[in-house]
Amino acid sequence: INAVSLVVAWHGTDLRCGDCQIKPKVEFGASKVTTPWSWQVSGIGRAGADVVSSDSFGALLGGAPADRSVVQAISELKARGFRVVLYPLVMMDIPPGNSWPNPYSDNAATNGQPVFPWRGRVTCSPAPGYAGTVDKTAAAASQVDAFFGSAAPSDFGAWNGDTIPYSGPNEWSYRRFILHCAKLAVAAGGVDAFLIGSEMVALNRVRSSAAAFPAVAQMAALAADVKAIVGSSCKVGYAADWSEYANFRPDDGSTDVYFHLDPLWASADVDFVGVDNYMPLSDWRSGRLHIDAQAGAVSIYDQAYLQGNIEGGELFDWFYASGDDRKTQTRTLVTDGAYGKPWVFRYKDFHSWWANQHYDRPGGVESGTPTAWAPQGKPVWFTEFGCPAIDKGTNQPNVFYDPKSSESFFPYFSTGRRDDLIQRALLEAHITYWNPAAGHNPTSSVYGGPMIDSGSLFAWTWDARPYPQYPNSSLVWRDAANWRRGHWLSGRLGLVTLADTVQEICAGLGVAIDTSGINGIVRGYTIDSIMSPRNALSPLMQVYFFDAVESGDAIRFVQRGGAPVAGFALDDLVDMGGEEKRFYTLTRAQETDLPETAHLRFLDPDNDYQSADVYSRRLRGSSRRTIELTPALALDYSEAQGIADALLVDTWVMRERADLTLPPSAYVLEPTDVVTLDLNGRSFKMRIDQLGYERTRPARLVRTDEATYGAPDSPSPPRQPRPEAEPGPAMLHIMDLPVLAASEVPGVPRLAAYAEPWARVDVFRSPATSGFVRDQFIVNRATIGKMLFDFYSGPLWTWDMANSLTVQLPSTQALASLDDAFVLAGGNTCAIQNFDGEWEILQFATAELIAPDQYKLTRLLRGQLGSEYAMRDPVGAGAPFVMLDPTVVQSTIAVTERHNPWTWKWGPSTKAIDDPTYQAVTFSFDGVGLRPYSPVHLAGVRDPSTSDWTFGWIRRTRIGGDTWEAPDVPLGEEVELYDVDILDIGTGAIVRTARVNQPTFLYTSAMQVADFGVNQAEVKFAVYQVSLAYGRGTGAIKKVP
Repeated sequence: INAVSLVVAWHGTDLRCGDCQIKPKVEFGASKVTTPWSWQVSGIGRAGADVVSSDSFGALLGGAPADRSVVQAISELKARGFRVVLYPLVMMDIPPGNSWPNPYSDNAATNGQPVFPWRGRVTCSPAPGYAGTVDKTAAAASQVDAFFGSAAPSDFGAWNGDTIPYSGPNEWSYRRFILHCAKLAVAAGGVDAFLIGSEMVALNRVRSSAAAFPAVAQMAALAADVKAIVGSSCKVGYAADWSEYANFRPDDGSTDVYFHLDPLWASADVDFVGVDNYMPLSDWRSGRLHIDAQAGAVSIYDQAYLQGNIEGGELFDWFYASGDDRKTQTRTLVTDGAYGKPWVFRYKDFHSWWANQHYDRPGGVESGTPTAWAPQGKPVWFTEFGCPAIDKGTNQPNVFYDPKSSESFFPYFSTGRRDDLIQRALLEAHITYWNPAAGHNPTSSVYGGPMIDSGSLFAWTWDARPYPQYPNSSLVWRDAANWRRGHWLSGRLGLVTLADTVQEICAGLGVAIDTSGINGIVRGYTIDSIMSPRNALSPLMQVYFFDAVESGDAIRFVQRGGAPVAGFALDDLVDMGGEEKRFYTLTRAQETDLPETAHLRFLDPDNDYQSADVYSRRLRGSSRRTIELTPALALDYSEAQGIADALLVDTWVMRERADLTLPPSAYVLEPTDVVTLDLNGRSFKMRIDQLGYERTRPARLVRTDEATYGAPDSPSPPRQPRPEAEPGPAMLHIMDLPVLAASEVPGVPRLAAYAEPWARVDVFRSPATSGFVRDQFIVNRATIGKMLFDFYSGPLWTWDMANSLTVQLPSTQALASLDDAFVLAGGNTCAIQNFDGEWEILQFATAELIAPDQYKLTRLLRGQLGSEYAMRDPVGAGAPFVMLDPTVVQSTIAVTERHNPWTWKWGPSTKAIDDPTYQAVTFSFDGVGLRPYSPVHLAGVRDPSTSDWTFGWIRRTRIGGDTWEAPDVPLGEEVELYDVDILDIGTGAIVRTARVNQPTFLYTSAMQVADFGVNQAEVKFAVYQVSLAYGRGTGAIKKVP
């Protein structure tokens, strides 16, 4: 996936184009308050917007997205590397019970327009073909002009951060809608392509005279205005319905043929031919007694069959002249007796349409002058293609099931059963077929690219609403029930086919595996122990009703319910031998040996993969047995119910068995084949279960019925998703700490975050108050609490047995005691912050729970990692407490930014940075990780003969000081330097500073006299190790002797 077509819907109000407004409506009016920003579109807010149609349960369709959300969506998609197409779409809001004149009636005299119709029905009033129609008159052009309106690019202001202001004519017209969206595209930094509309089929066919199409002329003018707004680098096009892209052939007996969209396709402002391709790829019926099955098609899912109908079959080779012809499969060939150009009437013949000149045929007579279309001049994009996830969806991919809409239909001959596999099969067929490497997609001699742009096939549809909240939240979204059998890809795109699953399980067996004969979608399967492929396949074979057979040098998997491949009567059978001279034996299991109930336990993906059960029971009979199946399979609830029903029926069907011997002529047969037996006036369909390979072929067969395996959908139980708490503001500590691990970057602060409920935290920073960049993505929450009592200084480098630290933690966090050895190895390291913002690092061995969420920490190690400078007497109650474990991560800021004030902003990663849950603080860091530790063991010796003092000390290291084998700890700095301050014992003032490069300093008698006037019997001095990167480290002070 490298491109996304972002659909932005406004609402059409009427099927009469002259009365139809295109308005951005909302689901709730001014009573709904949103934060941090309010809904605004085209300069209006909620209070000024119309509300979509509703009933007593709420809104019947969704509202228009806010301008700001559109700009955000485009920006985010581009940031993720997608090509972006902006797709404005008209959604018709015509509610039940309306009394508006219906243009599809004589003189538009019938009140009540179809409910929630397709936008392709918008037309003139009365419509063509009805008494009083204005079609082919100037009045039709006037109505079309009213629909488009007169909004101009100059009527739209600049993006103000919330909306695009509008100052043009007082109209909610089609032009206002499209030009507004073009301005949004620019506000978002541009898009790769822009659609000026889609599927306005009836509108584009309205004529103001015999050969004039005013809507097409308006579309071409609109394309020019859009191109001027979005710029030459953005491709502009129109998404034509598959039934309109090629030409217009009115059903009025005129035999007219007009390539009515050619002025649009040929326009210099249009860069591609957009087609919403929902043409049929099958003509399938239940059973095997229909033309395509009889012609050898294995199943409706077969890729060879589906791909063969992309440029073949219905609407290419033949068509149905009537509904009755479709029922009887009476097919009429597509021909062109007059001019020998059958492609003119073939919707599927993209190649001929694209590669040839076009000639209108008014009255059926071909014009001597071609249209403006230049052969091979522009690529074809499938601006939409797809299939509903419903039984036999490929028979009629354009229809959808939505009971509230007048356009709601099942595909031809569909049972209405959910079928995710057929949706996947259609997508795979198109993507594979149109790949230039497949040889079906010629290259243009004009622009040098393929006819069908295989990088611009846009599968319909991925829903922006989060899965599985949609479709599970039926109380929030009224169309949730439509998802099961609709065109939605969300929740389905990542599913795996049964064939791929079997191939994966059998990988490595060393034999060929043929899975071409099995169909199905696996939503999830757990293999929770070491097992053979046979055992791993067994649950799948039971649930998906398929068998395995050794066929030649391969293992072939075969779906049950196949068509008979042979038939046998009594005269075909071989005497089984024995005294009774029988040719066959039929047995029928007694009822008490058969199950009354089938019980299937499965994993429910719509309920967090919790275990669920379905049952199927026979209502009559004396049996009390039960089939128990507990596969570790994820199944849709309705799918599981259908499987349970089929399991029970299949067991009863298979109660009839036959033992017989087939003749040598049946040598081609294999187990899993279905044959027909005609015995004693009865006909049986039997599946071969066992088959011998002697000269004659002893066989054991079981009864089968294809209808068993096509179980209809059962209704899913109503359910709502588990409530999920919305993440709120997060707590963040930016901690300027010593080096905790050798692998870290010294001097860079660490970040500790906590929130309840936890949502991973994004941390951003900026040297100003805008232009934030992401600094860190914190995956795990830290253990953060607070001190309950004052805490005092303690001894260094030994256990502090006197002090205790009492802290309170959130209820989701806990502390634990550790043995001394683990503490000395670095365990239970934590930090407390004093009122100056400095952190003391300490460790504890004992953690005692003294009250709910309260811990008393004792047996402490204080001032660890050189942090003794942060001790206070006291550090007050309420001070922050943080456990220093891997959840506390380093910032990505450069250490060279220390001392510079930065604005830090953080909040839940699921929210935008301008969400009110985000908090900000200005913080600068010193780079404590670069600061040298204070020296230790300060001492001074006075020479009585000279009165000179010799001071000495031992340095510490902040890096790699844990080894005991080395003669000395690593220096940890570029050079060894120290600052020595001589202090006035009375005032503490510095009277002399010296810099030395070794851990000793000679304070001579002359220096003492210069500093104090006399030699000193007592001296107070301070020593600091110096870093070239940081400067002075922490100091140590000593008075000697």
